[in-house]
Amino acid sequence: MEHRKQKVATLPHFFMRLGRYTLFAIFLILFSCGIGTVGYRYYAHLGWIDSFYMACMILTGMGPISDMPNDSAKLFSSFYALYSGVAFLSITAVFFAPVIHRLLHILQVEQKDDEN
Repeated sequence: MEHRKQKVATLPHFFMRLGRYTLFAIFLILFSCGIGTVGYRYYAHLGWIDSFYMACMILTGMGPISDMPNDSAKLFSSFYALYSGVAFLSITAVFFAPVIHRLLHILQVEQKDDEN
């Protein structure tokens, strides 16, 4: 990340940074879906595909697709839903951080150039 007094990064450098952040966001998505898939498989005794589907639906905020058969499944589903809310916002922030940083940096540099 460049300091506010430095010039805006070149496009190839920006795309490399964007790629790294995108890979990290994909890792976070896969990690979060993995936790949910294994948890729903173990606690709710859903099949692998249904577990993955349930995890994806909860992670994106769409809501559950299956009733939880026991108290441990309900507890896991509750905690996973709480985790998913924070994870979704965090993953979105990680994904868009380089773009927002670049836009703000361009505005700062242009403003500084206009003052001189």
